[in-house]
Amino acid sequence: MSVFIIAEAGVNHNGSIDLAKQMVDIAKESGADAIKFQTFRAENLVLKSAPKANYQINTSSKKETQFQMLKNLELNFEDHKELFNYCNQRQILFISSPFDIESVDFLYELGVDIFKIASGEITNLPLLRRIGSLNKSVILSTGMSNLAEVRLSLELLINAGTSKENITILHANTMYPTPFEDVNLLAMLTIRDELDVRVGYSDHTPGIEVDIAAVALGAKCIEKHFTIDKGMPGPDHKASLNPVELLNMVNSIRNIELALGRYEKEVSDSEKPNISIARKSIYASKSIKKGDVFNEDNITVKRPGNGVSPMRWDEIIGMHAPRDFEKDEMIDV
Repeated sequence: MSVFIIAEAGVNHNGSIDLAKQMVDIAKESGADAIKFQTFRAENLVLKSAPKANYQINTSSKKETQFQMLKNLELNFEDHKELFNYCNQRQILFISSPFDIESVDFLYELGVDIFKIASGEITNLPLLRRIGSLNKSVILSTGMSNLAEVRLSLELLINAGTSKENITILHANTMYPTPFEDVNLLAMLTIRDELDVRVGYSDHTPGIEVDIAAVALGAKCIEKHFTIDKGMPGPDHKASLNPVELLNMVNSIRNIELALGRYEKEVSDSEKPNISIARKSIYASKSIKKGDVFNEDNITVKRPGNGVSPMRWDEIIGMHAPRDFEKDEMIDV
């Protein structure tokens, strides 16, 4: 099955439906499988007195609270309907992360097939239970969590009614951008092996190399933030890919998928013509008369390899020449 690539728009539309549609176009043109937004009402998500994270302070207005910031980044339900329909027109899957029960129910009624659970919601039992009860496909991010918390969240989803086969767990680090030394990509394999579940990676590092490494390790889903312009105001733009980088990431992942191939070690079609060119055969290293004994002084190994294989060297040594051979003439017996 092909790696499922999610182009994460998040709130990089800055609350503009027109900008969000432009992002749908970019995601589609990149070759991503889906574009993901965030569904919330700021009033249901955060206290008006809640502080910002440091990265949010550094990338948005220092005068506004987290509530004010999120309120400015909010898309209403009618905007979501318009975006959902636009994604259908463009033939790219619409996904969103709901942050409250009202948003979960709205997305379900809208007809969303995949529910993405953000890292910050991994301890939100009511939200997990409601999403689990829908028996939809679920993608769960695990930033800021340990394995015990991931296990508990998985059990909640399953006990609520979602089969494990419909759940993908993404290893993640919730820092924007994530320092490379904090990625801990091998933890993705621990999640896979310990919980026996399909895994992927939600990336917040600069660049695309960690995403490619994750695919090479076995990730079945990759999620990555992108933006139209990294210089735009807003909390996530600076840690996002620009459109060219997004296209490069998708293309690189598809190339890695092709390169991973199968587990069998066999000769590929592309290299078969080179076998006789690169391999060697047994040749006369000097003139040999009929009846002479082949030995290490009168035979050698050279290219091309369309004659007697050097793997038969021990068999040929000690045999009598069936005819005369000139120097550099291929030995045949």
